[in-house]
Amino acid sequence: MSRQEVRELTADASAAGLRLDRYLTDATGLPRSQIQRLIEAGRVLVEGRCPKASSAVLPGQRIRLSIPPPQPSTLTPEPIPLDILYEDTDLLVLNKPAGLVVHPAPGHPGGTLVHALLYHCPDLPGIGEERRPGMVHRLDKETSGVMVVAKTDSAMASLARQFKARRVKKTYIALVHGEVKQVEGRVEAEIGRHERDRKRMAVRTRKGRKAVTTYRVMKRLDGYTLLQLHPETGRTHQIRVHLSAIGHAIVGDKIYGGRREQKFRVSGFGFRVQAERQLLHAWKLGFFHPRTDEWMEFEAPLPADFTNWLHTEPRRPQ
Repeated sequence: MSRQEVRELTADASAAGLRLDRYLTDATGLPRSQIQRLIEAGRVLVEGRCPKASSAVLPGQRIRLSIPPPQPSTLTPEPIPLDILYEDTDLLVLNKPAGLVVHPAPGHPGGTLVHALLYHCPDLPGIGEERRPGMVHRLDKETSGVMVVAKTDSAMASLARQFKARRVKKTYIALVHGEVKQVEGRVEAEIGRHERDRKRMAVRTRKGRKAVTTYRVMKRLDGYTLLQLHPETGRTHQIRVHLSAIGHAIVGDKIYGGRREQKFRVSGFGFRVQAERQLLHAWKLGFFHPRTDEWMEFEAPLPADFTNWLHTEPRRPQ
């Protein structure tokens, strides 16, 4: 029978001025929501006392966490095929297809990547959050490409720290509207929730979080540009929001594409059919192995729907 895990640590100088839940998220690699649940359940003690999640941490304070054993998942594993690029006892790297939702959410109770992973890795429940086991990062439903999944608590903590410290190298490819003039560029604009539509993100100067994306032109097409992108930060919808903000929305992006996504794609004297999804692909992912500290880098080729659209010639209206 599994026993609870006890972790003890002493807050260092980096804790000064931080909320307890924020500090423990950074120090342990556990999801903030899980840390908050542990605090609410009285499973976190600071100098022997039960604190609040908002309590300020002081350097030198002794903190004790009692983490209960993982509970059986309430999600039903599903035999959904996975395109696995690499796997060992610590982690799994896969090529996510466009159209696959990463984790259960309202409107998507089943058929997600999590359901597929639970079928492939029966020991995954308990690694991270119950409805997001092993999930260190995510890709939008319509975005394809490389993802890494943690298979142990230690791998989860290591990868989470690497993402937070920006040690993970992420490279995307996107096809955007218009001709991007500069060969290379940098977009630095804070991102936050849209003031009127809470399901969308937007460039904001108030209540926004720092976000940086660099890009390089790979190829210019007739009215479009193929870009290679490196998000230095990891904000929700960051690449999509930044490209839309500079006037080069991703082809097929129905949320941030504006009027261009409400009609046929104009190209020369003809037109292209509308892209079935946003043409954004997580091409490469590099990180340090959580156990060996070896640098690893993985690549997923552009999927057929992306390359087919690139090679489709504009058609004249009948």
